[in-house]
Amino acid sequence: MSQSAAVPDVVPVAEDPFFLHFQRHLIGEGGVSAHTLAAYGRDLALLQELAAGRSCAAALSPVDIRGFVRKLASRGLSGRSIARVLSAWRAFYRIMARDFSWPANPVEGVRAPRSAKKLPAAMTTDDVGGFLDNLPDDDVLAVRDKAIFELAYSSGLRVAELIELPLGNLDLAHGMATVLGKGSKTRVVPVGSKAINALEAWLALRPTLAAADESSVFVGKTGKRLTPRAVEARLAQWRIKLGVAEPLYPHKLRHSCASHVLQSSGDLRAVQELLGHASIATTQIYTHLDFQHLAQIYDQTHPRAKKKD
Repeated sequence: MSQSAAVPDVVPVAEDPFFLHFQRHLIGEGGVSAHTLAAYGRDLALLQELAAGRSCAAALSPVDIRGFVRKLASRGLSGRSIARVLSAWRAFYRIMARDFSWPANPVEGVRAPRSAKKLPAAMTTDDVGGFLDNLPDDDVLAVRDKAIFELAYSSGLRVAELIELPLGNLDLAHGMATVLGKGSKTRVVPVGSKAINALEAWLALRPTLAAADESSVFVGKTGKRLTPRAVEARLAQWRIKLGVAEPLYPHKLRHSCASHVLQSSGDLRAVQELLGHASIATTQIYTHLDFQHLAQIYDQTHPRAKKKD
């Protein structure tokens, strides 16, 4: 599409020639979708707001940009949303420098504030047990699903680690599995007794589904390795069938495993190894001790908190 093409109405910016030029760049050279174009339009509208009263956006300085970032944060925009806005602005200024020789990009070096990291939700031990114990074993797919979910909770595996697990990496006799994690790093994880039982039941039936050349532990009706979406869909179906009220997805089983191990042991390093986190800081964010448990441990162990007999 040429630069003379009409700009869609979804882009809410004034008839500023520089903004219009950037929009036409997105449509022509960028070939962006209508959804992406609309997002850029909203971000440019914020830049237009900041540049109001100036000759054009070229007159803005890094001080102006940082001040507006603080303003956006005060409006309740998350750090991630502000980072997206700044990314769009950087792209705008790069095109202005290329096509109109604007001297500087005032957005370079400006960073969005960090968003507060949300802890993933964990199920209670009773809720996890109730869900897993009520999974039926009346057909081959149900047996497979139970093995997947038991292993996810038992060993805190990511969904990618579950579906990519080869048969040769399972050592049920010794209760362990070797998994390939992020960054192609392998780690050995323990496998609990209930997961072992579920896996043994599935492995006895697996030959009825698996293709001859498929090495992955878990396969679908086609005989090939499952996809992450297939695991997510099956878990969602079982949640509905068993009447589980809260949302349920593979990552929640992983987090529940980590939370329950941490609550019982208090050993953050062990949980880090179990999850395959490169940094202990990730584990600290990912897992948490509930306050009642923490208070109980504190009362029992802190020398200045122990109650006298």
